[in-house]
Amino acid sequence: MPQYGLTMEEGAVERWLVKVGDTVKKGDVLAEIATDKLTNDLVSEVEGTVLQLVAKEGVDLPVKAVLAVIGEPGEAMGAAPSQAAPAADKPAAPEQAPEPAAAPAAKAAPGGRVKVSPFARKLAEKGNVDVSALAGSGPGGRVVA
Repeated sequence: MPQYGLTMEEGAVERWLVKVGDTVKKGDVLAEIATDKLTNDLVSEVEGTVLQLVAKEGVDLPVKAVLAVIGEPGEAMGAAPSQAAPAADKPAAPEQAPEPAAAPAAKAAPGGRVKVSPFARKLAEKGNVDVSALAGSGPGGRVVA
């Protein structure tokens, strides 16, 4: 998983544009990668044949996780796919933070709505955290990751 920005910690393959057995050249677009802020094209840095698509579409993976294996037809894949499995199971750093249960409640915006960034909302849903119980540290008391 390439790092598209200094703060990027994880991303997901939104859609594969190649399949196993396809021949790719340097500079070909392999997939669309979705991050918390935008979607980028994953560009091949090597030439060869797609031997395996390790990453599943829609599954968040940490930066530097193996997404695909490209080599020569019939080439043994070695250890690359097995390295991706532990990386995919490893929780991202924000999920390892202690639960902020004792934090004062976030101030609700007019209408009773709590202001939360999209990425913070996604993390909260993933970790079953009630964002209304969090103190927002962002601009205007917004809850941010």
